[in-house]
Amino acid sequence: MKIIATDFQDLLIVEPDVYLDERGYFSETFHLEKWGGIINSHPFVQDNESCSNYGVVRGLHFQVGNFAQSKLVRVIRGEVLDVVVDLRLNSTTYGKVFSILLSENNKRQLYVPRGFAHGYAVLKDQTIFCYKCDAFYSKENESGIFPLDPALGIDWIIPRSEMILSEKDMNWSVFQS
Repeated sequence: MKIIATDFQDLLIVEPDVYLDERGYFSETFHLEKWGGIINSHPFVQDNESCSNYGVVRGLHFQVGNFAQSKLVRVIRGEVLDVVVDLRLNSTTYGKVFSILLSENNKRQLYVPRGFAHGYAVLKDQTIFCYKCDAFYSKENESGIFPLDPALGIDWIIPRSEMILSEKDMNWSVFQS
């Protein structure tokens, strides 16, 4: 496994070892003893999975207060542009955007620490996106940022005319710096 630091404190790219042979492949996608001390001081308590088609943009979501979540995200099938915004007030990258392509081919994962808004754009039909969370989801503590906020300048790769956004995501406020 290879851990790659980003310019954002504690935001990490994870490249798991992948073992290929004539049968297919094997990859250890998470191992608490190997990864726990590197990426997470809180144990993961919930796994989520979504399946979406090309053009879907989900996010930018985050949980507030005691329900803030760290996530380890990956793609099982297909491809996404994964996007985070640093919301940590004392961070040198506060308000900055980071994005990365995650796919079934590159097997990369992104560790998103608490204090980030998170979203992704689906680049291939029938994409399966999975993520582990270190706090349970709480509808009452959910928040978000309008994903098309011009101040953030996120290039979602998908033309606006082809984007599919939920009503909830369309109604989030813009980023307040």
